[in-house]
Amino acid sequence: MSVQPDITQQALRHRSREIVDAVAEGQSFTLTRDGRPIGRLLPLRQPRRFVSRREFAAGSRAAPAVDLDAFRADQDAMAADPGPDDPYAR
Repeated sequence: MSVQPDITQQALRHRSREIVDAVAEGQSFTLTRDGRPIGRLLPLRQPRRFVSRREFAAGSRAAPAVDLDAFRADQDAMAADPGPDDPYAR
């Protein structure tokens, strides 16, 4: 866990652009007034859209083995009757 440096209310007012840029790059701050902490400035977590090949491979190695015959048997046991192909043929 990283240390969150203290930043005064006055420093936030005078250096807001620099501080906001730091937050956008992942830095967190503890906001203080009269030497007492009053809040935190934290970057928002962005949802991941991409998993690298290395991360996927590492996760795949840790996954349990799948018995394909048992999997197919489970699928067949749970399959609902599809009924006729024509939805109007009753």
